[in-house]
Amino acid sequence: MITAQDCTNGSLVVAGLGPGAIDLMAPRARTALEQAEIVVGYRTYLDLVRDCLNPASEVISSSMMQEIDRCRKALELAGQGRRVVLVCGGDPGIYAMAGLIFELAWSMDSKVAIDIIPGIAALNSCAAILGAPLMHDFAAISLSDLMTPWEMIERRLEAVAAADFVVVIYNPKSKKRTGQIVKAREILLAHRSPDTPVGIVSGATREHEMVRLTTLEKMLEEEIGMQTTVIIGNSQTFVWRDKMVTPRGYSKKYGL
Repeated sequence: MITAQDCTNGSLVVAGLGPGAIDLMAPRARTALEQAEIVVGYRTYLDLVRDCLNPASEVISSSMMQEIDRCRKALELAGQGRRVVLVCGGDPGIYAMAGLIFELAWSMDSKVAIDIIPGIAALNSCAAILGAPLMHDFAAISLSDLMTPWEMIERRLEAVAAADFVVVIYNPKSKKRTGQIVKAREILLAHRSPDTPVGIVSGATREHEMVRLTTLEKMLEEEIGMQTTVIIGNSQTFVWRDKMVTPRGYSKKYGL
């Protein structure tokens, strides 16, 4: 395994910033930002951590939908012998930049040392806000069909719905993609009760955070967008004191 110490062509750290609140960012990620020569990222995420950056660091920002350009630039700069940090929201390995960095590094035959720093993912932060909805088996599914055929997404939804998984839905809806969340709900309704609890969280841990508890039947009445994570309970999930809870099975086993 190549390490930053062994590599003479610079280093690249891919750092997850977590859900947005500075005090939920991993200390290792914060240290990486303070030590970086160059920080690369989507400008919205960079704005969240401006106060954590070294004033001497060069900052390279870009807009949404420029992921490949950001990753390639970060690899090229690290290949020139620079200490580079590429930032992303949540965790780099969950619907984020870690996989793309490794794909590009492989295609470029890059010798750059790559270090991934994990962050609190959206499903973790949203679950904590909602209560304890992920205490039993769950599946995370993105409804974005930009890179995954919708037919495959539908098959995955059918599989997890039939198997009674709690379902975490990423990228549920955008201005152009409005029908996917409707179809996802239809698939889930075919396998579970309309009263199944659903938690909807937007802007988790940020100033504009919004939290709503509803049901599978009524979930489409709530505001849902790209900054939203939707958690749909399984057949055992219940709501208690405005918290969403999925039992692990302790009561049945130990008679609590």
